[in-house]
Amino acid sequence: MLKLGEIVVIQQLKDEGLTVKAIARQLGLDRKTVRKYLELGLQGPVYGPRAPRPTVIDPYKEYLSERLKAYPQLRASRLLRELKGLGYEGGYTTVKDFLRSVRPEPDHGYEHRFETPPGKQAQVDFARFVVVFQSEPTQARVVWLFGLVLGYSRYLFGRYVLHQDLATVLRCHLEAFAVLGGVPQQILYDRMKTAVLGDGADGHIVYNSRLLDLARHCGFTPKACAAYRAKTKGKIERPFRYVREDFFLGRQFWDLADLNLQFDAWLRDVANVRCHGTTGRIVSEAFAEEQSALLALPLHPYSAVLRVERRISNEGMVSVDGNDYSVPDTTRRRVVEVQVTCNEIQILDQGQLVAVHELLQGRGQRVVAAGHRRYPPPGPRGGRPRADQVIPLPGQHVTRRDLSIYDTVATNLAAGSGGGR
Repeated sequence: MLKLGEIVVIQQLKDEGLTVKAIARQLGLDRKTVRKYLELGLQGPVYGPRAPRPTVIDPYKEYLSERLKAYPQLRASRLLRELKGLGYEGGYTTVKDFLRSVRPEPDHGYEHRFETPPGKQAQVDFARFVVVFQSEPTQARVVWLFGLVLGYSRYLFGRYVLHQDLATVLRCHLEAFAVLGGVPQQILYDRMKTAVLGDGADGHIVYNSRLLDLARHCGFTPKACAAYRAKTKGKIERPFRYVREDFFLGRQFWDLADLNLQFDAWLRDVANVRCHGTTGRIVSEAFAEEQSALLALPLHPYSAVLRVERRISNEGMVSVDGNDYSVPDTTRRRVVEVQVTCNEIQILDQGQLVAVHELLQGRGQRVVAAGHRRYPPPGPRGGRPRADQVIPLPGQHVTRRDLSIYDTVATNLAAGSGGGR
């Protein structure tokens, strides 16, 4: 196929009066070729499609397509780590370019960006996840991710829990502060009911009194996100999306404990050592600067409690948040006071502490403490032993004797008594 310049020369020689034979001889071409381009005129050559060149991503395109088909929101950074495990030797940009070609780029709206100085602010919220644990393969469960992110460094703490109740919220705060090694000066909340009760008559925000107790104990100031201004807590909303796409999707978990174990490892090895896309800094390095600006941890543990009344069941159990906790057999069947702390269940009978249990996670669980069941199981009518019934203590044995022995003893005692008069 001739180039455009060669075709132009053929036309010029024809215009100068040369014959086809002369043009072919002068240019070293076949006469049929000269005749063909004279008939076509000055038309550029038409090239067919070029065969695609092999690239480093080609062997992995099918794998990436299948992963995106199953989990369309998986991030390029997550998929790059998976490809590295399969032997991929290319770079991040190649993976990202291919993913862009097979899924549309999400439409990002405009947001107002604001930054806070080190130690000034953290943001807290919950995110909903649905998971099927391998230990319960036929049941889908809703779990909640409590997330706290520091505003300056973007250092992230998280804990998956089964409930958003107040005891869980307080416990997650204390766990977060322990991991951070300090307390931020201010914590920004969405209007979740366990933190914000609503607006008062004077226009001021009404916070949960137990949250205020925790705030006073630890030294931070709670701040509610303004109504209809969800963008102001974007520092915690974006990490939730990051967690879902880079950690949660495509993984399997045996139970809640395994979920949190894998999540802690991901926070340590991936999330908190990455270069943050907004700040352009390594999260852990920025946190090292921010940590010294955090408030010191309180000297004494937080001991505030939630007090409720519960009635003891016929089986000697007290129900709290869907779980059953035992009381000793000696406890009367009456209404008792239950004090719920961040980590314990304390049961009091007329002001006297009778049982202490570790707070159970989840529902439908039952715990009987050692020593709470001195008596044998109740009979068919559910009654306890009679007052005159002898119940041997553990390790104690009673010798069986013929009843005639007791008749003889009684007769001798009677005769001795009579002879003494």
